[in-house]
Amino acid sequence: MNVAGHAAIVTGGASGLGAATARTLRSEVPLRAYPDRVTGDLVRWASTTPSAIFLAERRGDAWATIDFTSMYERVRRIAGALLDAGGSHGRPLAIVADNGIDHAAVALAAMYAGIPVSPISTGYARSDADPARVAALFAVLRPFAAFVPDTAMAARIAAAVPQLRIVRDAAALDGDRSAADRAHDAVGPDTIAKILFTSGSTGTPKGVITTNRMLCANQTMLEQVWPEATRSPVLVDWAPWSHTAAGNKTFGMVLRNGGTLYVDEGKPAPGAFDATLRNLREIAPTFYFNVPRGWTLLFEALERDETLATRFFSRVRILLNAGASIPETLRGRLAVLAQRYAGREIPVVSAWGATETAPMATAVWGPRPASSETIGTPVPGVEIKLAPVEDRYELRVRGPNVTPGYWRDPVSTAAAFDEEGFFKSGDAGALLDPGDPSRGIVFGGRLSENFKLSSGTWVNAGLLRLDVLDAGDGTIDDVVFAGADRDEVTALVFVSRALARDPATAERVRAAFARHNERNPAGSTRVARVAIADEPPNGARGELTDKGSVNQRRVLQNRTEDVARLYAEPLAAGIIVP
Repeated sequence: MNVAGHAAIVTGGASGLGAATARTLRSEVPLRAYPDRVTGDLVRWASTTPSAIFLAERRGDAWATIDFTSMYERVRRIAGALLDAGGSHGRPLAIVADNGIDHAAVALAAMYAGIPVSPISTGYARSDADPARVAALFAVLRPFAAFVPDTAMAARIAAAVPQLRIVRDAAALDGDRSAADRAHDAVGPDTIAKILFTSGSTGTPKGVITTNRMLCANQTMLEQVWPEATRSPVLVDWAPWSHTAAGNKTFGMVLRNGGTLYVDEGKPAPGAFDATLRNLREIAPTFYFNVPRGWTLLFEALERDETLATRFFSRVRILLNAGASIPETLRGRLAVLAQRYAGREIPVVSAWGATETAPMATAVWGPRPASSETIGTPVPGVEIKLAPVEDRYELRVRGPNVTPGYWRDPVSTAAAFDEEGFFKSGDAGALLDPGDPSRGIVFGGRLSENFKLSSGTWVNAGLLRLDVLDAGDGTIDDVVFAGADRDEVTALVFVSRALARDPATAERVRAAFARHNERNPAGSTRVARVAIADEPPNGARGELTDKGSVNQRRVLQNRTEDVARLYAEPLAAGIIVP
């Protein structure tokens, strides 16, 4: 049954950007009842569709698969072994591993036994990772053991945390299934399922407590807002399970709805995206998620490869761009491709949330959905408060999908909630139409990424980025803005390697910013100077997150010479003036 996606105002008055009154929004649609524990879905599908493929991973030219019954039996066996080894409610299990069948089996086994599992970014085990940072994270987590199947990664983790017990072989974990089943019977909604760490870009990462209630409620929210898209889903997904979008939303959607997840070993980065294209040539997804960088690379491939496009559009029901609306230029290219290869419109929806919200809090949904320019409206069961912060609004969240706090960090937990119990996300937003909340919320980026010019005027980096990418019409891969305490906004632009070698690129970038400035003449939105970066964002230096998005703060920290060139007088060589 279709449901209305409208948001109802609960409290508050006028909502212009200068208003001082908070507004709280919620859906008119109530949240349905949801299960008590995540792993109950595994038990259910092992009984009702025992031979259905649950997960698949690439091994050479073939796909290795595991069905629901086989996974259930592996989970019970591993759960017993984890209990025997000392795992408990207060002694979590760490996982440092790429996505895959073994990773999933060990993670589900921990949750089955009521042991919190903490999937940790493999970036902490890279050869260039800071051992002190690794040690600090494990000092917060205090796990009884870590599953690290890769030999080199295991050695680096062991060197950084010498007292840690490391398990490398999931097949060697074989314990008492009866003990595992008894532990599973005791798991309830408030049992901690996961501890997911924040990026830690501004300090020691915080461990977000993620309960079974949060995960189960969030999957029910997904089912209510996109009922057709979540039905028996087939996904091809690359995003790491150490992050909430993939580890909670994507993996959870497949588990809840008895679907199949093909683990994509590619990622939206130079030299790595070919693996994604290979997988999409073989497997047609029904639901596809990506980040803006990934969408740009995918659209370029779809436009030049008819066979790939025909396969990709053959059964896809919905495309999801998380965190912000997709630039209109990309949306237009998609509409053309969808009509050409599918003969119909493919919904491109946006959603928003955080690790602390499991993750979904808003979405574009319903028979009368919010504007495509927005991140939508609150999903069932969620309240969104737009709380004034200086001359902007912070998005704050309350609902059953919100974390109770941070692992062993009462100070950060207390600071994360306001006096009404709303989680303070640190993201900015505002109503697209203050008179009609159902049109949705416009995402305003991270409050911490916004900055003030010397005039005291705020620069909204998130909205500025979206408009520049739209004006770039495919020329600009990404952009970072500078200008804190200066007179003018400037920009450091990233383009693809192919465009970087093209002499015409500088003029295309200049024209893109000229278009942007023509429609955004104000001082806080007009970009005075532009530089094209010599090198793409460097993940090893923290300039890229595991999700493929650019860390603006880290780029500016690492590239101080480029920023100085943007403001040099007389004008430095290579600087573009739109």
